[in-house]
Amino acid sequence: MEKILVVDDEGDICMLLKRFLTKNGFEVETAQNGKRGLQLVDEFQPDLVMTDFRLGDLTGSELLVNIKKKLPHVPVLIITGYSDIKTAINVMKQGAYDYITKPLFPDEILVTVRKALSDAKEESSDFRGNPVAEAPVGSNGSPGRRPTKSSSGYIIGKSKVSDELYRQIDLVAPTNFSVIIYGESGSGKEAIAHEIHNRSRRHNKPFVAMDCGAISKELAGSELFGHEKGSFTGALQTKIGHFEMANGGTLFLDEVSNLSYEIQMALLRVVQERKVRRIGGNKEINLDVRIIVASNERLLEMCRKGKFREDLYYRFNEFSMEVPALRDRKDDIMLFAEAFLQSTNEELEKDVKGFSDEVIQDFMNYDWPGNLRELKNVIKRATLLSNGEVLEEKVLPFEIANFQKLREMDEDFVTMPVTMPPQENDPNPSLKTVANEAEYDMIMQVLRQVNYNKSKAARLLNIDRKTLYNKMKQFDMQ
Repeated sequence: MEKILVVDDEGDICMLLKRFLTKNGFEVETAQNGKRGLQLVDEFQPDLVMTDFRLGDLTGSELLVNIKKKLPHVPVLIITGYSDIKTAINVMKQGAYDYITKPLFPDEILVTVRKALSDAKEESSDFRGNPVAEAPVGSNGSPGRRPTKSSSGYIIGKSKVSDELYRQIDLVAPTNFSVIIYGESGSGKEAIAHEIHNRSRRHNKPFVAMDCGAISKELAGSELFGHEKGSFTGALQTKIGHFEMANGGTLFLDEVSNLSYEIQMALLRVVQERKVRRIGGNKEINLDVRIIVASNERLLEMCRKGKFREDLYYRFNEFSMEVPALRDRKDDIMLFAEAFLQSTNEELEKDVKGFSDEVIQDFMNYDWPGNLRELKNVIKRATLLSNGEVLEEKVLPFEIANFQKLREMDEDFVTMPVTMPPQENDPNPSLKTVANEAEYDMIMQVLRQVNYNKSKAARLLNIDRKTLYNKMKQFDMQ
């Protein structure tokens, strides 16, 4: 019989939880303060701990830290009021398994408790080295790694940053919080948003995605809010907007920073009032939509520059998370590669079984500026070109197969003097002219150093690619 320790300074809650959990087949002990709770951790050796966030003598954070010192693999559930959720989220980051909000609902408690105990058993099994699944075999005959997927097909990495990312998904998904997802282009922000939706109570409702960077300023309002027939030239029929399509479910706005200031203002009104009116229409439509947005630029920084509404930013920023770049999760590269190879085999009706040792080394050396999207495209191309059972180095793009050599050349590269294109002689150049010349020189040196890879250049210059493109256009760089 699995043992549960309940720590709460309210005796009624302790008695209620003990009665309910005992009825469902658990052995339960209770404590009404943190000090007694820690004594029972030693004496009772629970398989799971449920503790109120606010105790008379200890905080939830202090109790959690002490429990983890004694029983590091025991899951801890935090009981909290709705007003303390943001604080509880910080406790999650310290190692709590999950949180339960008051008022307590029996079904939710039982599901959460059983899931926590099940996950703890699985982790313990992995820790002892017991096999959980048959692993695929690599090209050299050694065991490979089978991609781990969620029930919705999302690939879960095994690196520490991936563990933290998925823990945050697990934490925020059951709530109705608006979420900002930061990450580089191609890092999988939409997949993260979809996984949050699939793990939420809205999972059986629509998930609607909109790429704000791919829609013109003129069409953005119509795409978001819809329009009535005849409301403007070319409106030949009524159009339902993305908000209406996502009603009851989740609306994902990718690259939200690209929306014009005017559209941001209209968007704020919809988010605040939870009502939408089609362009040219009079009827207001009630909305129940969870909003998840993504950006490769920091929205708060854009607020400071006057490019994004601060009030809209705070509406979105109930919870934010960072999707790591692929170069920062090296332990996951082959995990994703195997999953992409499996899906590509199905798509192309091929049976490529793995990767040569050279390809694996190339993948680990490369810095993947295009992130997961680039990795997926490389594997699709290589699989198409391959005639054998294993992907060989010869089917890889030149820059990946030769990345190590190119990097060594970069390290030995001596920058040649560069100057601005010929300008009219000016005996008294302005400060702006001097600054432009210095900026031009710096950009050209970095571009040459990275063999004109604009993604790498932008990273080295600490600017985004859009800014780099604008600078190149300004200086007429070919």
